[in-house]
Amino acid sequence: MAHVTAAERRPQLIKAAIDLMTREGVAAGSTRAIAAELGVAQATVHYTFGTKEDLYRAVMDQITDDLIEQVRRAAPEDAGFEEALSALAAQLWGTMREPSSHHQLLNELAMFALRVPGLHEARQGHYRRVVEVTARLISETAARAGQELTAPADTVARFFLSGFDGLTLQALCLEDEAAEQQGLRALVAATVALAKGHLAFPEMPAV
Repeated sequence: MAHVTAAERRPQLIKAAIDLMTREGVAAGSTRAIAAELGVAQATVHYTFGTKEDLYRAVMDQITDDLIEQVRRAAPEDAGFEEALSALAAQLWGTMREPSSHHQLLNELAMFALRVPGLHEARQGHYRRVVEVTARLISETAARAGQELTAPADTVARFFLSGFDGLTLQALCLEDEAAEQQGLRALVAATVALAKGHLAFPEMPAV
């Protein structure tokens, strides 16, 4: 049998891990089960990645890369700021609803990482990257539309993502398509208002 290098085996194992955990959940993703999914020895997983945590980190990176690429492709070239942001939000919501995008698995991995010390850095790095990419997309969208941002792109990105994460959790727990779409439209409207300086910041009591 021809020798397969670690570089060649790496994407195969990542795909096997994603396929297995999408079907059976994160808890089922042991190195033994992932190796069996691909039909290789368990030692191959450890040789390629070192630890299960390293493999999980690679899985999170791969799913994030795929989602970012899908959303980037949805960015319209000739559109106003609100229209363009709506298109990006709709595409991101579509990935959440599309099983093949593995959006739900990424959320499960992020929650799982909260309990695994070896994945804390991966979890933080993952979400930091999501914020950075979202801020960049918002900045690029505003620049193309000739819209000046009155709030930092990072602030707008964090605001949007906090709302989107909440809507995602609601959708996973309470299936109500009409409410989901209404919530998404409200989130886009509020994000646009924040970006344009039309959203007032109230005084908050000290905590």
